[in-house]
Amino acid sequence: MQSGLINAGNRIMILYAGETGKQFEGMPKGRKMHLAEEDAELLKTVIRSIDLVSPQYRHTVRLTYKKFSINTECEGVNPNFEEMRRMYPAGGGRFLNDMDVSLQRRSLILGSVIAKEIFKDEDPIGKTILVDNMPFTLVGLLQKKLQTSMNNGPDDERAIIAYTTFRTMYGNKYVNSIVVRPIDPARQAEVKTEIFATLARKYHFDPTDERTLYIWDFIEDERIEEKISMCVSMFLFSVGFLTLLVAGVGVANVMYAIVKERTREIGIKMAVGAKRRYILSQFIFEALLIAFIGGSIGLLFSWSVVAGIRLIPSDEGPMQFLGKPILSPAIMFITAGILGTIGFLAGFFPARRAASVDPVESLRYE
Repeated sequence: MQSGLINAGNRIMILYAGETGKQFEGMPKGRKMHLAEEDAELLKTVIRSIDLVSPQYRHTVRLTYKKFSINTECEGVNPNFEEMRRMYPAGGGRFLNDMDVSLQRRSLILGSVIAKEIFKDEDPIGKTILVDNMPFTLVGLLQKKLQTSMNNGPDDERAIIAYTTFRTMYGNKYVNSIVVRPIDPARQAEVKTEIFATLARKYHFDPTDERTLYIWDFIEDERIEEKISMCVSMFLFSVGFLTLLVAGVGVANVMYAIVKERTREIGIKMAVGAKRRYILSQFIFEALLIAFIGGSIGLLFSWSVVAGIRLIPSDEGPMQFLGKPILSPAIMFITAGILGTIGFLAGFFPARRAASVDPVESLRYE
């Protein structure tokens, strides 16, 4: 789930224009805000804590290749988008570069799924495809990736062109959004404050007015995801530990029953000279043997379940969000250690009771 979130936004923040919620310098609230291309460069210049930034245009376009046509989401961005949105190209292709932007080239990148629908089994790199009846050269395909957050659809079904080309084609005056990535994710709150302050000076609104900008904060989402994952892990650990504890109680009860049934046998052994440590070690060994056999059966069952699940295809559908489970050696050793400790304790106390039995009294026991 964490990997899917980062694939949708690699520790970024997406800025959307809102409307003023407060009066400011005599101007009423409710003024509609807009973001322009130059705002992206302004933020990068003024705020030193920003690492990468890109304007983002967005529009539904019609892709046509030979007799096949399909509608999809198209975005106009700059080369920084590759790293910020993890839009890495597959082998043989590339993402946008600075020349595509400066020369307004008609270079096109497609998601792997939509490219498969259009080109079937053809090699698409270098082919000419119409984007709203304008010819573009396909220069790259995006690698298939898992996404748990969507921005108007998955990247696997998206078209990408340079933002300068997009603006020239459609004549947009304002961008749909601006994507920002801080140098240090820990300074995310500071960057947010500086973004509001910088744009407030340009557009004359109260820098504390949170309604002027909506910020989709992937950094905060990642932190929440980590906390949820930690809570789930702690819950599952508690369930596992309590299960082992219950197993230990079961072993202890079995050992107490064994001691009770073999009281006369213990008395005879001690009467003929068996030392206390011999009785103690015998019952501890039996308890550890029971724990070892039970633990081995449990690990073997776990291995078979994991191996069975790994055979289920997980490239698409709900299974892609579960991934392929593995047996962690570290967890196996920890489990074995806990089980061994519980088994030892489960055998020690019954064994101590058995070793402290009076031989005369035990021979009289019925």
